[in-house]
Amino acid sequence: MAGITDLPFRRLCRVRGAGLVTAEMLTADTKLWHSRKSQQRLIQADEAEPRAVQIAGAEPMQLAEAARACVAHGAQVIDINMGCPAKKVCNKAAGSALLRDEKLVAEILEAVVKAVAVPVTLKIRTGWSTDERNGPSIAKLAQEAGIAALTVHGRSRACRFKGEAEYDTIANIVQALDIPVIANGDINSPAKAKAVLDYTGAAAVMIGRAAQGRPWIFAEIEHYLNTGEQLAAPSASQIKATINEHLKALHQHYGDYLGVRIARKHMGWYLQTLSDLQLAPAAFLTEQRRAFNLLESSDQQHFLVDTLFTHVIDTLYKTRNTQSKEEQAA
Repeated sequence: MAGITDLPFRRLCRVRGAGLVTAEMLTADTKLWHSRKSQQRLIQADEAEPRAVQIAGAEPMQLAEAARACVAHGAQVIDINMGCPAKKVCNKAAGSALLRDEKLVAEILEAVVKAVAVPVTLKIRTGWSTDERNGPSIAKLAQEAGIAALTVHGRSRACRFKGEAEYDTIANIVQALDIPVIANGDINSPAKAKAVLDYTGAAAVMIGRAAQGRPWIFAEIEHYLNTGEQLAAPSASQIKATINEHLKALHQHYGDYLGVRIARKHMGWYLQTLSDLQLAPAAFLTEQRRAFNLLESSDQQHFLVDTLFTHVIDTLYKTRNTQSKEEQAA
């Protein structure tokens, strides 16, 4: 989720029900932190607590140093990434590539836990491949090293994001550990969240891609878990307000030039959500996405959103009025 869970998006998700949000994955090589991209990924002191940051690397002492630097910068939780399957991460023997070297995993966990006084958490996959699901042995190493909580994605490193997540390995890990285990992978609805929690016995679920264009999914899940009832989908007006809030935060955080460009991918996800909710025809939304991607200023982006939702809300109003009249006539 690097490049997605930036400060504007984290804040948006937090106020919409997320219990904990984690800053974007940060390289453990602190010599590279002077770039604009890394500076924007560092945790901010005014973020909601607890402030969690994720680091990635393959060298124990380097990761330990990065953890100390993050804490000095305001981090209250350090999360170690051993789950990312991206080539540019795995090519450096980091992320999920580490799952193949359990000795190195143990050295990294010991070094980072000893380096800081704050809780250290870990994210892994079920194993290196479907034939080598060594997630349970990695999980035991994590508990022995003093890891405070473990997140497990229900795919192996070899699976990347293909196929369906499996939860048997997560359930086995939950049974074997005393520390909290968080289930992750393909959880895209309140009902799915409950089903995964019930099946695995996990302490919590982690949402990633399902929140793209739908940051209110956290409130939907919380409501369902507490009441057993589905929360009503947000209205077109509520979605419009969320998008404008997100765009404004992106423009303020990155500046007009970069913020406008980063907003394009988020708008694509919001438009897909509008399509999924059948709030507008797919062809119309495709046209809107093309138009949005050509815009060059924040004002233009906000104007398109206002125009888009004027059309969507007017269409919905006319449709419901027509349906109501037909029902009355019948």
